[in-house]
Amino acid sequence: MGPGPTMVHERVLKANAKSTIGHLDPAFVGLMDEIKQLLQYTFQTNNNMTMPVSAPGSAGMEACFANLVEPGDKVIVCINGVFGHRMKENVERCGGEAIVIEDDWGCPVSIDKVKQAFNANSGVVTLAFVHAETSTGVLSDAQELSEVAHNNGALVIVDAVTSLAGVPLRVDEWKLDAVYSGSQKCVSCCPGLW
Repeated sequence: MGPGPTMVHERVLKANAKSTIGHLDPAFVGLMDEIKQLLQYTFQTNNNMTMPVSAPGSAGMEACFANLVEPGDKVIVCINGVFGHRMKENVERCGGEAIVIEDDWGCPVSIDKVKQAFNANSGVVTLAFVHAETSTGVLSDAQELSEVAHNNGALVIVDAVTSLAGVPLRVDEWKLDAVYSGSQKCVSCCPGLW
């Protein structure tokens, strides 16, 4: 099983008990800039579209799919646990066509199956997979999967809820197009922060 929810440090719990800052307060803007920089460091990216979302990881998933999948888009969805199924549901809710690749639970996503799916299906616009499947803890090779997708002209959506800060995740170096995570796992923050 993947980590989480993890214990939140006492210092963080005390900070949560303090009064909030209004969104028009200059201190709020400074805090948001600092959080953005820290998130960029954590995700190993310089992308200006790095942002916290006050919601669980599932909201990050939905944000990625709702903004990147249009009706009729072909999306290869890798399923090797619970959260691959949720990705498939998001593709279908957006009106996309999910091309499903299934691997046994506890096994990483098969690079060969992904290559075969691209060869068998023209016009695929996105590859979606879970980096570390929360339901089993298995880690898939995000760098190689991204390379396969880009070699076929497709974008990459990555679920990094369980992997972020637990194993290497290099968003820019691996050319991962859209990545979401959750604060309650390896980052050990309060649940629902991003």
